[in-house]
Amino acid sequence: MILVFLILLLFTGGVVAWLAESINPKLPRWIALLSVGVALVMLGQLGPLFSTNVLEAQTTQTWDLLLIAPWIPRFGIQFIFAADSLTYLMLLLTAVLGLVAVGSAWSEIKQRSGFFYFNLMWVLAGVVGIFTAMDMFLFFFFWEVMLIPMFFIIAIWGHENRSYAAIKFFIFTQASGLLMLLAIIVMAILQARHTGTLSFNYFDWLQNSAAGILSPTVSGFLMLGFFVAFAVKLPSFPFHTWLPDAHTQAPTAGSVILAGVLLKTGAYGLLRFVLPLFPEASAEFAPIAMTLGVISILYGASMAFGQQDIKRLIAYSSISHMGFITLAIFAATTVALQGAVMTMLAHGLSSAALFAMAGAIQHRLHTRNFADMGGLWESAPRFGACMMFFCLAALGLPGLANFVGEFLVLIGSFSVNPTLVSIAALGMIAAPIYALMAMQKIFHGAPKPGLTLKELNLRESSMLGLLIALTIYLGFFPQGVLDLLEPLMLTTAQHTGIVL
Repeated sequence: MILVFLILLLFTGGVVAWLAESINPKLPRWIALLSVGVALVMLGQLGPLFSTNVLEAQTTQTWDLLLIAPWIPRFGIQFIFAADSLTYLMLLLTAVLGLVAVGSAWSEIKQRSGFFYFNLMWVLAGVVGIFTAMDMFLFFFFWEVMLIPMFFIIAIWGHENRSYAAIKFFIFTQASGLLMLLAIIVMAILQARHTGTLSFNYFDWLQNSAAGILSPTVSGFLMLGFFVAFAVKLPSFPFHTWLPDAHTQAPTAGSVILAGVLLKTGAYGLLRFVLPLFPEASAEFAPIAMTLGVISILYGASMAFGQQDIKRLIAYSSISHMGFITLAIFAATTVALQGAVMTMLAHGLSSAALFAMAGAIQHRLHTRNFADMGGLWESAPRFGACMMFFCLAALGLPGLANFVGEFLVLIGSFSVNPTLVSIAALGMIAAPIYALMAMQKIFHGAPKPGLTLKELNLRESSMLGLLIALTIYLGFFPQGVLDLLEPLMLTTAQHTGIVL
């Protein structure tokens, strides 16, 4: 029940925040902060449940907090919520970045604040549903629930070209989501013909997948239906074109959630559904998927280097980092999969921080263009130090979480395809170029006459301090996360036939 309560807590908190605007325009942000804070505390109390149980199953997935209840029995659709170690880590990331998103919107959102926080809480509730739903129809339901409020956030509170960016985001996500829905329906019908029972139960699908009831051709087409939906959300080249526009035009809180959490739902889908449900088709498709991952790494890095808009630079850098995740998932070794999840966590923290600071710069200077900046360290040294930290995190400085993730991805994938991994390593050379270039253009060089940057306030410093602490902790002490993930990643690697 606690998983359902988390979803209801966030959604109800959003509704209350919307209604509270009529009492006081500042009240919605406090209600949103309280809702996410309570959710984070609840998740923190669940930590021992996973850390004690996960080591008991060295070769099988450990599912906790399992809830099964009927929903639409006629079509075999149920309420099925469950959590394992991967789910738990993704929920923690969602709650932490939910706090950052609320903090980022604190002074930026002044119009229709109640409706804004309702949509923000709605997105977070949908993401929690995606990470916990184990009925495939229920999963698709939350996939759509997540889409609608993010469309509103971009379209209503975004910047100058917000309508274009929101519609583009909606079309890409909706079209790929419908392709996934078609694959889900076909999969359910084919399994019903084999078993005599219509079911959207993920655990039933896993058993039937192990039994090999689908022909290789059908399995390949169904896998592609899921892959495209998740690759669009990740995003992976060539399905990435919606992301720079969405990030550039979204308000700061929207960019934080989009980069830190929503992109991770695509990677989660590949890990949770594509590999386990279609192991043979995934193995056959792996060279293509890994190639797309490498292209994403290099393309994203090269495009980031050419940007003059700070938010577009961070957006293209996200495409590059997501390429490492695609590479690792389809390498499907135990170490590579652990690296993929670590990269998801690390990128979630660093990208959220970078977008929060980019939004703060835009809010203060009313520009995102590097040409309008320069020499800002003198007026805001604390701001510059935080930006430098997360630029170093993004370029993979040893001792920070991003380095651990990308290093594990490369060493875990090398045995599968040394050529592609060697090419992908060039992305770690390109990252310092665009990261330090951005730092130079914003904070160093000759100051512009009359241009000053207001220093970070207590709220912003606390928010970034939390992300800095987590990034350092995961960089120096990653073993706790790796131990938590090892049984699940070992099971996934065994299921696809590769264990390294």
